[in-house]
Amino acid sequence: MSTTRSEPATGTQALDRAAALIRTVVEADEPLSFVDLFEECGLPKSTTSRLLTALERTELLERTVDGSYVAGPLFWLYATRHDPWEELVRLARPTMEKVGKDSLETVNLAVPRGDRVVQVAQVDTAYMLGTRDWTEVEVPAHCSALGKVLYAHGVLDLPTGRLEQLTEHTVTDLAELRDHLDKARRRGFATTVDELEIGLTGLAVPVRGVDGAVIAALGISGPTQRLRSRLDDVGHTLIDRADQLSVLLRRRTRKETVA
Repeated sequence: MSTTRSEPATGTQALDRAAALIRTVVEADEPLSFVDLFEECGLPKSTTSRLLTALERTELLERTVDGSYVAGPLFWLYATRHDPWEELVRLARPTMEKVGKDSLETVNLAVPRGDRVVQVAQVDTAYMLGTRDWTEVEVPAHCSALGKVLYAHGVLDLPTGRLEQLTEHTVTDLAELRDHLDKARRRGFATTVDELEIGLTGLAVPVRGVDGAVIAALGISGPTQRLRSRLDDVGHTLIDRADQLSVLLRRRTRKETVA
């Protein structure tokens, strides 16, 4: 986009320049710095600074903890009223791809819907073994790492009674499940090893939105023989990536959340 560097704009020119900044931020795959926006939109530095301040004040844009710019709370408010998951998936996609490169395993994003766990996005594994579209599969929450995360943080209500047993390793006792959830909260990630299928391992971590509330779970899955010895390393990498994603989702003012 080419814009003449000149004196401060007024009227419709100012609106056009502000719109150009908003569009550049919204279409970007990751947060943009002041320098990124200044160079991309071709505006004078003083004009860029003044417009960004106004856009941040009116909640059309906001800054992350490192000072970069992302879409503001008004975009989230609109998204939650119309399509609550589309914006979450859009913002999560770059993080999911990074997790895929880190782990080489299948990456999934899941959200609660009633008493169910719904997987809304996936990045496929780099391996031949382990490839499957989990967004088409309904998995019992108690034998899913994603489900355990949502249970652990109170996003899903705990089930009552005896739990369905899918393998000899499936947790079917509610007291034992609570122990798993306590451990997940302490170390920051949940795991399932051979609980859904023999030979399948999963790890998941919470994704936080407004006021630090957990709104989703980010996880990976793959063959147990590939993941068994890597659980701690992969788990802590997932925590770091989920924290980065949560920065994009967290609002500075209390707004409607994705839920």
